Amino acid sequence: MPRSVTVGLDGSSESLAAADWAAREAQCRGLPLRLVHALDWHSFTYAPLTGVESLTRWAERLPRDTAARLRRDHPDLRIVHEQVAREPVPSLLAAAENAELLVLGSRGLSRVTGILVGSVALSVVARAELPVVLVRTGGIDQDSHRTGPAATASPVVARRDVVLGLDLRRPAAPVLEFAFDAAARREAALRVVHGWSPPSGPDGTARRDTGQSARAPSGPADVLSPWRAKFPGVEVSEQAVVGSPAGHLVDASAGAALVVVGRFTHGPRPGPRIGPVTHAVLHHSAAPVAVIAHG
Repeated sequence: MPRSVTVGLDGSSESLAAADWAAREAQCRGLPLRLVHALDWHSFTYAPLTGVESLTRWAERLPRDTAARLRRDHPDLRIVHEQVAREPVPSLLAAAENAELLVLGSRGLSRVTGILVGSVALSVVARAELPVVLVRTGGIDQDSHRTGPAATASPVVARRDVVLGLDLRRPAAPVLEFAFDAAARREAALRVVHGWSPPSGPDGTARRDTGQSARAPSGPADVLSPWRAKFPGVEVSEQAVVGSPAGHLVDASAGAALVVVGRFTHGPRPGPRIGPVTHAVLHHSAAPVAVIAHG
């Protein structure tokens, strides 16, 4: 099978929302959609509690019924579905090896509720080498995906930007390319959010003058320049914020089609990792979040 957009199903409303988002993304990219359901007892969390036999039938019916529903909405989209008799995390990571994009459901809601994303989603994000998108229920309207010349978007949806969290210490090409490409596919503007710290005085406190020290560094222009040239149709705006950009990215997600953040795969400690900014955005973003691994 050619490379695909792959989505993990577990029967939750979040995973079904992820399947809807993934179908639109697959159509936007001209790729087939692959539905993967890990047939493990963890998969029965969202099934009706009516006995083992009924649960087994439910597990077999879930990917088949989801595929049938998506085919009705996307008759031109090639959709395949499968079950894997393994635990969810290794199953999804194995499926991701042949995917261009992996899409999962997220239970993150707001900074007030602080509901966790979910252990499976976090474990996959922390280990996957390909882009992973987390989608929650009640997310972005389908018109944020432009699938062809005939596609139209409402004036409200058309204003939704793609938001990029840019790490100026490690400006990674895969993260930048994904964000620019996502904006270009949606005919959307790209809003770049990056953090910076004001220069400190001799006593270690931030300087209070309003001259050069009060302005953001000029680095973003140099970082973005080659990508502006590669994607000339993408309108780009920059937002420099003091300190960590996590809260600002969460705020920006309220009006965004997609938030794009990076995950640095090499650090002082071995093993899977999700940086603090990405971790916060995953938990609290109102929009789908794409996590791009980079070395």
